[in-house]
Amino acid sequence: MTQENQISEDEAMEQVAAADEIEALFVLSAKGMAYENGRLILNGIAPTTLMFADRPQRVTGHVPTEEFLDSWGEGDDSFADDPPNAVLSTFLDHEVNDVVVVLQDPVLEGNSFSYQVEILDGEMPASGGASSLFIDMIGRPLTPVSIAGVHRRGRRRGRRRERRRMRRRGMY
Repeated sequence: MTQENQISEDEAMEQVAAADEIEALFVLSAKGMAYENGRLILNGIAPTTLMFADRPQRVTGHVPTEEFLDSWGEGDDSFADDPPNAVLSTFLDHEVNDVVVVLQDPVLEGNSFSYQVEILDGEMPASGGASSLFIDMIGRPLTPVSIAGVHRRGRRRGRRRERRRMRRRGMY
């Protein structure tokens, strides 16, 4: 983007406010994570939640994490009414682990943010290092614009490629 095309954060927020609707993706970042009894706990959560929208607004910004939580049940199509999908990307010892989940019942306590989760795809580790939670604006795992849907399709394609390789090698 050239200098001429850049707008100030105030101008961007005015565009968001003027729009009838904006579909934003939200990203929570944390120093670590834990999972127990269906509850995902993000520890050392960042004080702000990253938000960005694709065209036509192409807006990015940060929302205080408390405000993000406060808005969970707002609106006709709120996350409380239609729980969102998300991809949790976590650094483990020698790899990055991705898990697709449905998020419900968010709770912010100090610098920990937790959700009750339903796992849609992948394996949830009991604990892990630095983590990012990419919260889908659509909330349906197979819609074409859903980040979780794209992620699931990518994992399926990867598994199919691996099975084909194994068949060629006579291992499957």
